[in-house]
Amino acid sequence: MLALSVAAVLAVFLVYVSLAGGGTPAVEPSELDGRTDAVVLSGRVVEGSVRTSGDVTRFRLRDVKGTATVPVSYTGGLPDQFKAGRDLRVDGQLRQGVFVGKPGTMVTKCPSKYAPKQRSS
Repeated sequence: MLALSVAAVLAVFLVYVSLAGGGTPAVEPSELDGRTDAVVLSGRVVEGSVRTSGDVTRFRLRDVKGTATVPVSYTGGLPDQFKAGRDLRVDGQLRQGVFVGKPGTMVTKCPSKYAPKQRSS
């Protein structure tokens, strides 16, 4: 009887998780058009676009393998590795054409960790 009750609770939980969507969608700038929901935005910081005023940093993020860009506004501390040309991801929401990043959610990706290893001859 106890096992049946546990199985029933588990089944309800699995149905709930599958219907709830299971998380925040991950997108690139080219996939943002018309979205108003919270997303995780991934892309590359455009060279020459970084501007800082107080604790607000503004920059453009583009698709890693494309040309679509979006302006980003991020308030708060930046990761140590943040700079133009770096790939990153940040949680947030598109508001009036500007992606507003949620403070404390920006993560940079180190290019050397994602590059293929060189084979020695």
